[in-house]
Amino acid sequence: MRFSLKAGERIFINGAVLTVSQKVTLSLLNDARFLLESHVLQLAEATTPMRQLYFVVQSLLINPQEEEKGMIAFRNMLRGVSMVTTDEHAKSQLERVEGFVTAGRTFEALKVIRTLFEVPESSATPQPAIASGKAA
Repeated sequence: MRFSLKAGERIFINGAVLTVSQKVTLSLLNDARFLLESHVLQLAEATTPMRQLYFVVQSLLINPQEEEKGMIAFRNMLRGVSMVTTDEHAKSQLERVEGFVTAGRTFEALKVIRTLFEVPESSATPQPAIASGKAA
C-alpha cells in the first residue's frame, strides 16, 4: 500500500498517530491497520445512525488495544441500526459490514458504511406509527 501525505497531515497506523512535517510518500510493506486523517469522523459529526456506526468501526481501527470493548459496542450499534433500517439495500450492506469487521477488515467496512451516509434519513431512523385513519 502506497500513499502520499501533505505537511501536517496525520495517519493512524496500528493505534499509533503519526504526523508528517513535510510532504511524504509512505509505503506499507506488510499488513497494517491504518486510517487517513481525511477519513476520520469526529464525534460531533456522528449525527445519524450510519455515522455513529462508522464512528464505532473507526474506533476499532484507531484504538486496537480496546478491541474487545469496541467489538461489543460495534455489535450493539449494528443491531440497533439494522433494526431501524428499512432500506433493503442498506440492510444487505450492513451484513457485508458485519462480515468485514468480523474478518478484521475494518477499512473495507468503513468504505461500505460511507456509501450508506446518503441513505435517506427515513430509511435509517425509527418510523412513527401510522394513524388508523379514524378521528379521535
